[in-house]
Amino acid sequence: MKIIAIIPARYSSSRFPGKALVDIKGKSMIQRVYDRVKLLGELLIDIIVATDDERIYNEVKNFGGKPVMTPSDCQSGTDRIAFVAKDLSCDLIVNVQGDEPLLEPEMVRAAVRPFLEDNSLEMSTVKKEITAREEIDNPNIVKVITDLKGDALYFSRYPVPYQRNEAAKYYKHIGLYVYKRDFLLKYTSMESAPLEKSESLEQLRALENGYRIRVVETEYNSIGVDVPDDLDKVVSIIEGEE
Repeated sequence: MKIIAIIPARYSSSRFPGKALVDIKGKSMIQRVYDRVKLLGELLIDIIVATDDERIYNEVKNFGGKPVMTPSDCQSGTDRIAFVAKDLSCDLIVNVQGDEPLLEPEMVRAAVRPFLEDNSLEMSTVKKEITAREEIDNPNIVKVITDLKGDALYFSRYPVPYQRNEAAKYYKHIGLYVYKRDFLLKYTSMESAPLEKSESLEQLRALENGYRIRVVETEYNSIGVDVPDDLDKVVSIIEGEE
């Protein structure tokens, strides 16, 4: 299968403006994400950064990456990816968040694997078990519940499932997605759905329109940089690896 990874990156983040260009131990955030994706090697035929900002575009060009400019009015990272994908020839698109400088490449491999086994699959993502109560109750950590086949039943900012009787496991949704290219273009043309608007979770649009999302469990955690304080955690981990 021909697989391309696209990293959406914008400058005007509401909680951390300019985070794509912030320095992390001598490299910009976007370069660190790009370098992690490069570790996937021959799994990918290309890696593209989709951005609406010339500063990010130039930074990617400077470190030898492949940037593509997108319109400034794209409503989401997914829309930005779809704008680039419409001109690509490939089977699968991997959506890698531009604020994941510690991305574990095996998570991408795991999310791609179901497409090799199930040709009817249109979309996949990743989950990790969580046990810390503060994470379960945190609305910024999205929870996912699945059926016995591993397909998503629901995503929520609320602690689901509710534990009335036997204790159930909680799973954190990690915002890494793999789409069939044609489905991605269809998906981004759909109207926003009621549950999506209520939870402010874009992936619910696929479920509300009757599409399956395969959710693959991983042992690896994901540490995104949402606010400046998150940088300290990332830097300490990188220092421990060096």
